[in-house]
Amino acid sequence: MLSRMADALYWMARNLERADNSARLIEINLMHLVEMEEAHFGSAQWRPLLRITGSEGIFSQLSGDREISKNHVVTFLTQEKTYPNSIVNSIQLARENARVVRDQISLEMWDCINHLWLSVTEQLKTPISPDRAPLFYSNLRGRVARFHGLTQDTMMRGEAYGFYRLGTYLERADMTARILDVKYHILLPNVEMVGSALDYYQWAALLKSLSGFEAFRRTYHAGLRPVDVTEFVLFSKIFPRSLRFSVERLTQGLNHICFNLPEQRTCQALFALRDSIEQNDAPKVFKQGLHEFLQETLRRIADLNVALQADCFEAHIERQSVIPAEAGIPS
Repeated sequence: MLSRMADALYWMARNLERADNSARLIEINLMHLVEMEEAHFGSAQWRPLLRITGSEGIFSQLSGDREISKNHVVTFLTQEKTYPNSIVNSIQLARENARVVRDQISLEMWDCINHLWLSVTEQLKTPISPDRAPLFYSNLRGRVARFHGLTQDTMMRGEAYGFYRLGTYLERADMTARILDVKYHILLPNVEMVGSALDYYQWAALLKSLSGFEAFRRTYHAGLRPVDVTEFVLFSKIFPRSLRFSVERLTQGLNHICFNLPEQRTCQALFALRDSIEQNDAPKVFKQGLHEFLQETLRRIADLNVALQADCFEAHIERQSVIPAEAGIPS
């Protein structure tokens, strides 16, 4: 496969997953404000979204002295044209890359992503308002889920499918690590809130941000204990958005493109990431430091992306936007 085709498939999947993740984060944060008994509507509630997405710096540059508020952050993450990872830009990049590889994807996949782009651009012609925001994000996530379903049902299981899986699950692994790192850093220091309603809603929001609240409750019956949430989010073998699940699917993606020689840089980076997860569990991670483990994991994910660029897409490194590996909570 030509490197530009592999590059387009990879970034089609990454940008689509990124838009879906951002929509879920904003939607859950909006719902969280309604559910919390002691809602914080200022920067304390919205700054974490900027940290998770690695956009705190560019938000400050673009907004100047403007406060970090619900309306400003929602508009910025959703439809800011000058922010490369906004939802509208991510959907546009996903569609442009899909157009490049129309002969590699099914007609149903192209129709789905094209209609998604047309729908998003139509709805975002005007600033998104709080009253229609939840429906917008819910519909967007539904359309992305439909695209993934059509991909599973209609795409040939060859190299193109392998690059699609690599893009999807690398982006998902990255976001899972970021969400847990930022949210846990916010929750852990406040010992006085342990066991309170606010504490419960914060941990519930973390799980809902990964679409894992109901699955977690069916698996664990001792409440929302940090060690259980960490075990579930990072090391579950059956939760589709866990870090371990995503890394196992990355391995399968490499197998689809017959890219499994041990000396290759991509394989070395993936094996290092996989070994660090397989050799750990929640108690071990808490003992060594959850933040340190997650920061190292994010660096390994970034190394894997760089290795893929070098091995497969070398001529196209400058074409896409990557969230900085060090974005999030400072060490």
